[in-house]
Amino acid sequence: MNPNGPTGRNRSAPSGKEDMRETNPQEPAAPAAPAARTRYRNLPVVVVAGRPNVGKSTLFNRLLRKRRAITDPTPGVTRDPVDAECVLPGTERRVLLVDTGGVTLERSDMNDLVSRRSVATLDKADLILFLVDATGLTPEDEELAARLRRRADRTILVVNKTDSPERDALAYGFARLGFSELVAVSAEHGRNVDELVERIVARLDFSKVSSEEDLHDDVRVAILGKPNTGKSTLLNRLLGEQKSLVSEIAGTTRDVVEGSTTWKGRRITVLDTAGIRRKKKVHEDVEYYSVNRAIRTVEDCDIVVLMIDAQEGLTDQDKKIAALAVEKGRGLVFALNKWDRMPDLKNSFEASRDKLRYFFGQMAFAPVLPLSAKEGTGVPKLLDMLLAVFGQLTRKIETSALNKAVEDWVAAYPPPVGPRTRFKLRYAVQSGINPVKFILFTSRPDAVGESYLSYLKNKIRSDLGFSLIPVGLEVRGSSSWKADRA
Repeated sequence: MNPNGPTGRNRSAPSGKEDMRETNPQEPAAPAAPAARTRYRNLPVVVVAGRPNVGKSTLFNRLLRKRRAITDPTPGVTRDPVDAECVLPGTERRVLLVDTGGVTLERSDMNDLVSRRSVATLDKADLILFLVDATGLTPEDEELAARLRRRADRTILVVNKTDSPERDALAYGFARLGFSELVAVSAEHGRNVDELVERIVARLDFSKVSSEEDLHDDVRVAILGKPNTGKSTLLNRLLGEQKSLVSEIAGTTRDVVEGSTTWKGRRITVLDTAGIRRKKKVHEDVEYYSVNRAIRTVEDCDIVVLMIDAQEGLTDQDKKIAALAVEKGRGLVFALNKWDRMPDLKNSFEASRDKLRYFFGQMAFAPVLPLSAKEGTGVPKLLDMLLAVFGQLTRKIETSALNKAVEDWVAAYPPPVGPRTRFKLRYAVQSGINPVKFILFTSRPDAVGESYLSYLKNKIRSDLGFSLIPVGLEVRGSSSWKADRA
């Protein structure tokens, strides 16, 4: 008995082989190639800075014209700097816009981390939008103003929450902070944002911006997992910089933090996400939005790296994340992080890998790697694996080769025989890349059982070079095939 698929009880039964050869249909359209896009270099960096809850993320989203940063009345929602390419509203000028965490005088480990990261980001800015709240000047505003005075030549003071002309008078009280340029706006309602954009454009040098057309050939990788499994540590290790906050405090990352690196000539874009916990453990609205945003990154990535604490082992939540990735057709790599803390026993990794594959059942194709994001061990192998998985996600099989392979598989293991289970395979085509999908045209789609589909999926993976990724396999009727040909 072959473990890869059904054997078939009657070898002499019709296999459908003659049906695969009976016609020579017109070659179906190949899966769409990645669309060309423009990549911009040397964009001016515009940083939005201020104390907590003055509306930095609201202004960031207003200029970006989409909800990228999380906004919430709770102070201190933004922790990591969040950046995005932005075409300034009403112009064709493009900048790199950065939202920062609030600078606060309240002392705590987290507040200190956020404040230091925010201030460090200012040094990279070509222009700083110093945001304050029209309703009052606070000691935190004055503290940040003191730090910004030596950067006054590249700072615009933006007084937010001036929702009507009557409130413009409140903005004048901030003139004593000593900045030469002041704009009163309402980020929430868009009031005077066009004037702010004019000031931004006037203060920046766009002469060094360059662009080039290229294919979407970067590998987009989302790092997902439970809180405190080392996701941000891995991001920082891959990028070679402290892009994401790292803390023993679970749930440090809230927004999706993005950065890029290059490995063996291939650009890899990495997305660090909020830790995903069970619903009943998610209490704060902010964490709810963070978790949902992390889940949505599965839509935006090519490969999910599922971080698992090697000491703590597996959870049902890990299984749900992995199932979501496979459902969307994304590549999936299991990273057993903190492996440096595991006992140095013979075959310990093999035992952990086998346990994980048993736990995840139908995801045995997904690679499993030991890793120490903190020490850097295993990271080169992870990068090599990401390139290998991406290569399979974008692999295209010629239709003639595919149908020849299907002929051989059907001949080796014919479909079941019986009045309700008999069917003939007419034709096969690869219908998509990244995610990889195939279509089988058959005489009776409803007669194709799950066991036979599993057999065909396993053969596609093992024989056609898709051993590391999920494969979608759709069954359609012969009439659909004829309509597609027409």
